[in-house]
Amino acid sequence: MDWSTGLLGLAAGLLISVVTAPAGVSGAVFLLPVQVSLLGVPSPAVTPTNLLYNVVAGPGALLRYHRAGRLGGPLTRLLVVGTVPGVVVGAVIRVFAVPGPGVFRLLVAALLLPLGLWLSFRTLRPARARPVHPPSPRGTRGLALAVGVVGGVYGIGGGSLLGPVLVGRGTPVATVAPAALACTFVTSVVGAAVYALLSLAVTGDVAPDWLLGLSCGAGGLIGGYLGARLQPHLPETALRLLLGTLATGVGALYAVQVLR
Repeated sequence: MDWSTGLLGLAAGLLISVVTAPAGVSGAVFLLPVQVSLLGVPSPAVTPTNLLYNVVAGPGALLRYHRAGRLGGPLTRLLVVGTVPGVVVGAVIRVFAVPGPGVFRLLVAALLLPLGLWLSFRTLRPARARPVHPPSPRGTRGLALAVGVVGGVYGIGGGSLLGPVLVGRGTPVATVAPAALACTFVTSVVGAAVYALLSLAVTGDVAPDWLLGLSCGAGGLIGGYLGARLQPHLPETALRLLLGTLATGVGALYAVQVLR
């Protein structure tokens, strides 16, 4: 990796994380196409490289949320308990089964595009007040497990998937964001370690691109802290719209790639 690629990775990580951190999204789902299309990271090495980005970038936003007294709680524990075993399973599937990128793009588009549109519509045109029923602890763990598997296979943190679902079910963004980012950080540490171990047992591009992952992560570290600092100054409606727009944008991006 030359210095220009490192600077591009740094800039991409910073810009993406500033926008996504207030909504509880690490930005890895946006960084994935940048690494593949612009930076030329081979598959499956792009997955652990993305996880490495989350490991380096995560502490920036988490430090800010910790200082604000908003880190931790039952939601964080439920998400971590569900996603950690999932990311291990996903990493093994990625190395030995190697699902094609088309399956991932179709899955993300089918989930996030309607979910983002629905969340944005409900925010702009709220329904009449009625009881809100957030997901049960068992349902939250099950959702986190499924997201952990997807994250282990494709190297996304999971906040982009968990956030819209939890917020759409009535959990405030201010509660979801720190929990989703903490979950992303823990599962990315586990996932990156699993890929590093698997790289010792198999041939091919399994280990992360360490320099690029660190460059992108350094940008995400700065951007995540700035984004988390911005969040308290944004109203709930703006945060819900931001999350809905991010989900819609990612879904539309991958839908276009599937249709090509």
